[in-house]
Amino acid sequence: MWRKSKGEVEFKLTKSVFLAFHPDPAATMETTVTALFFSEALYHLLVLMLSLSRGVHSVPVPTDLPLCTASEPAQYSLSFSGKWTRAAFPKQYPVYRPPAQWSNLIGVTHSLDYHMWQRNEFASNGVREFAEKSEAWTLVKEVETAGERIQSVYGLLSAPAVVGGTGQMDTEFEVFARHSLMSFMVRIVPSPDWFVGVDSINLCDGDKWKESVTLELFPYDAGTDSGFTFSSPNFETIPQDRITQITSSYPSHPANSFFYPRLKHLPPIAKVKLTKIKKTNQIISLPVEPTQSNLLPTGNEIEEKIINTPLDCEVSVWSPWGLCKGKCGDSGVQHRTRYVIMHPANNGAACPLLEEERKCTPDNCL
Repeated sequence: MWRKSKGEVEFKLTKSVFLAFHPDPAATMETTVTALFFSEALYHLLVLMLSLSRGVHSVPVPTDLPLCTASEPAQYSLSFSGKWTRAAFPKQYPVYRPPAQWSNLIGVTHSLDYHMWQRNEFASNGVREFAEKSEAWTLVKEVETAGERIQSVYGLLSAPAVVGGTGQMDTEFEVFARHSLMSFMVRIVPSPDWFVGVDSINLCDGDKWKESVTLELFPYDAGTDSGFTFSSPNFETIPQDRITQITSSYPSHPANSFFYPRLKHLPPIAKVKLTKIKKTNQIISLPVEPTQSNLLPTGNEIEEKIINTPLDCEVSVWSPWGLCKGKCGDSGVQHRTRYVIMHPANNGAACPLLEEERKCTPDNCL
């Protein structure tokens, strides 16, 4: 695991800084005003230098969040469980080329002034490449830059990909009082730019570390590709949109793979459990390729209720009425048809009639 030093970079403009520029206490009022103006300009320049870093999400430290005062670091296990089943998500469920699966997990432990990704904000280039292609190189470089420039990042963590929609992946990581938050991403495969993840979960509670945290995960759209379905071809979003959560009614397009208008909320597509463990000095070596061992749950999990999401039948619009056929002097009959776009599943609404007929007056009687 890559780590940065525990040191912190601080920039303070205090009275001593001002006096360093003006040791003479008898300085004129004009000199004093000039020095104050210079100090203020220098302060804003330093803030600007810290904030401007391509791909690094540096934000002001929130003042309404309690600071972590834990005296010792803590080590956690992370267990990611996919819940992406055909029963829970029957619409356009990918079964081949490729089937439903999860990418590698990439995460980071960090301080309050850093975001790997953030809802309703624009994705960085690294987040874009990971959400679209599962490529983590640029994202890793962005994390390293944040650690080197503003000391916001402590460690990088990863877990191997899951070659199935319901598999499990595990890893471990360490947190400190200065870096008590953890964020991660896992790409939904296949998808245009969809992922699940956590943004800045704080594992510290005052002077103590939380024993366990369990979160249900829902899909997000990175805002960089405009595809509607799992297998949509690449269709770049111009201009780039913000990261948004995908729901059963948003995007409100019937072609969307997560569009279930009968549902108030989507069922969770994954789950993550963070558990505090006894700290050891062992160096953890993580596999970087998918393995057969993480295809299925371990068997130690509590059995959960199976979710069956109803999928209503979808049909096309009616075709034009056909020719009116009949004998001269008698009423004729004409037909129109429609076809099934999506078959029903899990007790969803059945398909309506696919053919209609009506009486008509023959145009060319026999």
